[in-house]
Amino acid sequence: MLLNVLSVHFVGICGTAMASAAVAIQDWGYAVTGSDQNVYPPMSTFLAERKIRVFPQYDEENLAGRPDLVVIGNSLSRGNPEVEAVLEKKLRYCSLPELLKEFFIRGKRSLVVTGTHGKTTTTSLLAWVFEHSGLNPSFLIGGIPGNLGQGARFTDSDWFIIEGDEYDTAFFDKRSKFLHYLPEVVVINNLEFDHADIFPNLDAIVVMFRRLISLIPRNGLLLVNGDDPNLAPLLGVNHCPIKRFGLSEANEVRAKVKHLHAEHSEFVLDGRLFSIPLTGELNVRNALAVAACSLHCGLTHDQIQGAFDTFKGIRRRMEVRGVAGGVTVVDDFGHHPTAVRETVRALRVRFPGRRLWVVFEPRSNTTRRNVFQGELAGSLGLADLVVVSEIARLELLAPSERLDPVKLMNDLHSMGRPAWYLPNVESIANHVAKEAIGGDVICVFSNGGFGGIHEKLLERLQSP
Repeated sequence: MLLNVLSVHFVGICGTAMASAAVAIQDWGYAVTGSDQNVYPPMSTFLAERKIRVFPQYDEENLAGRPDLVVIGNSLSRGNPEVEAVLEKKLRYCSLPELLKEFFIRGKRSLVVTGTHGKTTTTSLLAWVFEHSGLNPSFLIGGIPGNLGQGARFTDSDWFIIEGDEYDTAFFDKRSKFLHYLPEVVVINNLEFDHADIFPNLDAIVVMFRRLISLIPRNGLLLVNGDDPNLAPLLGVNHCPIKRFGLSEANEVRAKVKHLHAEHSEFVLDGRLFSIPLTGELNVRNALAVAACSLHCGLTHDQIQGAFDTFKGIRRRMEVRGVAGGVTVVDDFGHHPTAVRETVRALRVRFPGRRLWVVFEPRSNTTRRNVFQGELAGSLGLADLVVVSEIARLELLAPSERLDPVKLMNDLHSMGRPAWYLPNVESIANHVAKEAIGGDVICVFSNGGFGGIHEKLLERLQSP
């Protein structure tokens, strides 16, 4: 695929995985360009720092230089001007997972981290354990880990550590992305319904996970959260070893939570005390998965703890963006009700006794719909005050499919939670700045840029 290739153009470059892979490809010496219509930090900043030219909209003219290879992101579809030009001009093209499989993963020992929640944190922590231990792994992560500085790197190491997403590969390949990743070890953190735009129900997602498990070789390992009942039906296989990890006694790899502190968490595994500089039970589970996988691959308890001690986290995962007027503004990528719930619980540990706001953008293809109408209210209602922004791209959904903001507000009010449904970033920033008091914590949940709301909140809060 890269034979006689000198230039590569990424369509949809500002997705976290696409941007990270584009930078890694450039590091190999290729001329790289890209295009996207959603250009916002941190990926836009990341690409600009690496001097990759990004066209801020899709246009056939972006392909005027006839790149030798076009990598088409999975959010693109027929009708996109660059997609149409690629097909019409018979340019060489592929999906990102295809590129990874054939030229970066094949022949490697591939460790694939999957699940509905916690993939990015777990993959980042696992990659750092291997890096800190001198193993120089290749990796691809849907975020930017603080220790590694980028979400992708391709080396000559035997190890490839990758975040395995169940979302589809491309408009021309509707299989889940993780089916391309040639797994030796598969880690499954958890399994819930998500991606309502491409999966009709949980059973359809289970089918894709079954296919992934069927690709694990006999000398590989399926490492699975034994505390998640949704995963139990997947475990009736005998073609590869299986190990269950979790907090209950039924697991072969079991952690006992010792303390959940504001700045770190402690758990016991194999009679050893482990400490991670992350907050909440959700991160104990993530760290347990990393420890179990690392031990299977031959690392020691001391190597694992040494990496845990120096782990710096990931951008957009409970990331403090600033403090103004005594109010702390936190950024989090969470957009599924379970992720919101567990993050709020972790924030209660991290900021004990402080009033907690949640500002939520219903932007994902699942939370824009009413499939989690009740669950979303339950998760948001764990905060003290709630602001929900206007539902993104509402006009693209049938009224019967849409999240009902009136019902959401009524449900929150019935729980005794002050809650507001506000139309835009400006109105949200003005309202929160007016109502917030010193000591408050404001967590913004969005899987997009949300109009630069973090900076606007900090500016308003700083103003007298």
